[in-house]
Amino acid sequence: MITLNQSRSIVAAARAEGRELQLNPLTVAVLDAGGHLVALEREDGAAFGRPEIAAGKAAGALAMGLPSRRLGDMAAERPQFMAALSAAWQGRLIPAAGGVLIRDADGTLLGAVGVSGDLSDKDEEVAMAGIAAAGLVPG
Repeated sequence: MITLNQSRSIVAAARAEGRELQLNPLTVAVLDAGGHLVALEREDGAAFGRPEIAAGKAAGALAMGLPSRRLGDMAAERPQFMAALSAAWQGRLIPAAGGVLIRDADGTLLGAVGVSGDLSDKDEEVAMAGIAAAGLVPG
């Protein structure tokens, strides 16, 4: 189980990396392995809807056991399947890079982080930086 302190560390480090890279204002969501929201921060100026997008990236990664980048690939390859998944999960699945699974050093799944606000590749980059800064393993 991911702790609140670990989640806060991921959020802080992801936001710091975003500021270092001069990204648009970000929203960072951390979910535990059961899909429950543990921590969320929306930076000043982040667009409306970013909390739902960030949480949806993380939730999709958890639900499928894959990074949300891979879900984006699947959406292009099998759009009907991904549409069905999205409907089954009441739209909680966002198939775009920025949702990354969080594991401990032993490989145990702890949860996922989702980031939204800039280009999806950049969202994913800061998500991974946040995980690593908390002493955890992305993927």
